[in-house]
Amino acid sequence: AQQGEECRRKLAQVTRYATVILGLIQGIAYFFYLKKSACLSVTGGAVVFAAFVIVLCFTAGSALVMWLGEQIDVKGIGNGISILLFAGIISRGPDAFAYIVGIWNIDSISYKIAAIAIVLAFLAVIVFIVWMTNAERRIPIQYAKRVVGNKQYGGQNTHLPIKVNMSGVLPVIFASSILMVPTILLSFEFLVKRGSSFYKLLSLFSVRGAFYAIIYFLLIIGFAYFYTTIQYNPVEMANNLRKNGGAIPGIRPGKTTSDFIAKILSRITLLGALFLSVIAILPIIISSFSSAMAGISIGGTSLLIMVGVALDTVQNLESQMMMRHYKGFLD
Repeated sequence: AQQGEECRRKLAQVTRYATVILGLIQGIAYFFYLKKSACLSVTGGAVVFAAFVIVLCFTAGSALVMWLGEQIDVKGIGNGISILLFAGIISRGPDAFAYIVGIWNIDSISYKIAAIAIVLAFLAVIVFIVWMTNAERRIPIQYAKRVVGNKQYGGQNTHLPIKVNMSGVLPVIFASSILMVPTILLSFEFLVKRGSSFYKLLSLFSVRGAFYAIIYFLLIIGFAYFYTTIQYNPVEMANNLRKNGGAIPGIRPGKTTSDFIAKILSRITLLGALFLSVIAILPIIISSFSSAMAGISIGGTSLLIMVGVALDTVQNLESQMMMRHYKGFLD
């Protein structure tokens, strides 16, 4: 992606092909799921035609969503796919609201308390996600004074901001995508026989199970560190500071600075990864103790995506408004 426009176009083309292939695989898995759950009432040769239609529609839908996301990126304000995900999550809001209203209408004090607790917990989690998403660790930077001709440059104090949640919601998406593989394999009855050892192993990855929550928790932490490793290079950051005449007060330039930045990155990444992990598995934990939460269709991952996309969209709108010499979007 850093080797010119032509390479970026090739990368985008490979991404499109990969999207179609993944849509094809998921379409096949979805067909076997419908067949396994007795949702298809066709038999004989009509099964082949039904499979062709279902897989084709699923694949075409994936390609259409990908195209819509690209059009939003090109002609809109960016975050095309993220905005579509945001719309899909918001569309489940009325169902969740109707479910809470149904709990409230039950003539029981315990159910009314549960409905109030769900709403308060929902609002508290949103506030916590916004606070953690905007939180950052500021490393103080001091630039040396330089004299160029009759003018003096530098000498000011600033800071290097490092977000607590640097990777955003990507570790959660990667972890959940990998943990979807066992569920998809269970849909292929010709590959996994019911009652076999492999079937029992894949059954451990049930969404509501403790094993799934533990693996989910560990995968999110691992992907958070992986993302930080490939996106942030402490040695390069230290070299850029030294080239621009900047230094961290009390820290010698060079290797000492890079080690200091790497140490901070490691601690901040752990804090952000724990935040993502707790939010992601919180609905699983709550639903295991309370059956009232089982009907809520908006979970921790959905809230992370929804809040993150909303904040990014507001920032993009702010920058677009400022570029046109208007006041801020929220002013």
